[in-house]
Amino acid sequence: MASRMSASTKPRTSASQSKSGKATTNHNVIRKWTESRGGHPATVKGTAARGKAGLLRIDFPGYSGKKTLKEISWDEFFDKFDESDLAFVYQDKTATGKPSRFCKLVSRDNVKSRPRG
Repeated sequence: MASRMSASTKPRTSASQSKSGKATTNHNVIRKWTESRGGHPATVKGTAARGKAGLLRIDFPGYSGKKTLKEISWDEFFDKFDESDLAFVYQDKTATGKPSRFCKLVSRDNVKSRPRG
């Protein structure tokens, strides 16, 4: 299964941090986390409209996104990210202490509305 980020309306974390992960809207944090794991911003092929990115993903080398994803620039990614009012939910390390590639996009409203855990 591919380790890619997808837009979702069901967050798994509070506005800042929970047992399973963190959430942020900070572009620098998102870019640094992604690039440190070899990932890059992408859009699902066939979902773009009027020259803008469609459904957003983070793609990592060696996963199944090659045929379904198109790499995009960070500027395109963050334009769509902000326009869609998304937050980035991510995990720094796995339970065994290794760098995690878990991440997904969620609605900012849903992240803000969750109680802090």
